[in-house]
Amino acid sequence: MTSKPELLEYDLGPAVRAFTTTRFGGCSEGNYASFNINGYCGDDPAHIAANRAALCSELGIQPDRLILPHQVHGKKVLAVGVALLELDEVARRERLEGIDAVMTDVPGVCVGVSTADCIPVLLYDEAHGAVAAVHAGWRGTVQRIVAEAVRAMSRNYGSEAASLRAVIAPGISMAAFEVGDEVYDAFAAAGFPMDAVARRMGRWHIDLNVANFLQLEAAGVPLDRIQVSSYCTYTECDRFFSARRLGIQSGRLYTGILLRPNNNKNR
Repeated sequence: MTSKPELLEYDLGPAVRAFTTTRFGGCSEGNYASFNINGYCGDDPAHIAANRAALCSELGIQPDRLILPHQVHGKKVLAVGVALLELDEVARRERLEGIDAVMTDVPGVCVGVSTADCIPVLLYDEAHGAVAAVHAGWRGTVQRIVAEAVRAMSRNYGSEAASLRAVIAPGISMAAFEVGDEVYDAFAAAGFPMDAVARRMGRWHIDLNVANFLQLEAAGVPLDRIQVSSYCTYTECDRFFSARRLGIQSGRLYTGILLRPNNNKNR
C-alpha cells in the first residue's frame, strides 16, 4: 500500500519546490522497493502508477503535469510548454524520447529526471520564472549537458547564468565511482582539468559532482548559488537507488522541480 513518499527537499525560494525522491514511501517491491516512478526499468506498471499518483498528490498537481523523459545519456534539452502538455499520451511519450534535460516556465508543471548513480542537476531562474532538470551521467557530463541546459534556458526564457540557482543532487561519489581508462580518457579529451576531477585509487575514480560544478562555474553561475549534496547513492543504497549496487533492473530516483501554481509573481 502506497504511503506518503519521502522526499529530500532543497530550498530555492518560496516560489519553487525542488526535491529528490528516496526509496521510501511507495508500493514497489524487490529492487524497486519501494518508491519508483520510472517506467523504463522493468517495474510493475501498477506500482509505478500508484507511486506517481502519490507523488502528484504530495505536490498538488495533476498526473499529466509530472514530466519524466526517456533519457539516453545524450545532451538534448526539451522545453515543456503548453503545446507539449496538450499532446495525447502516445505523442507526448514520443516527444520525451531521447531527452536528458527538461525545462519549463509553466507553473504547476514538475519537470524532472531519473537517476540511480548518475548526477541530477536542478536549475532555477527566479527573474524569469523558469526551471530545469538535467540528467548528467558520465557521458552527459563529458558532453557538458549542464552547460547546454544553461544555454537553452537563456535562449528560451532569457535566463542569465549569474541569476540562476542550482542544485547538484545525490549521485555516486568519487570514492565509489571507479572507472576504466576509457572513461578517464574521455574526460581528458573533452578538456576537463583531470587533477580536479580524477584520482588514481588503484584504478581511476571520477568526481562527477566536481565536473558538473565546474561547468556551472564556467557558465557563470555564482558559486554561492550552487548547492551540492553530500549523499552518495552507492554507499547509501538503503535510502537511494544505486544501479551499481542493485543492478540495472532496479528502481530510480526522481529529481524534480516545479514553479508553484499559486505563485505567478514573475509571470
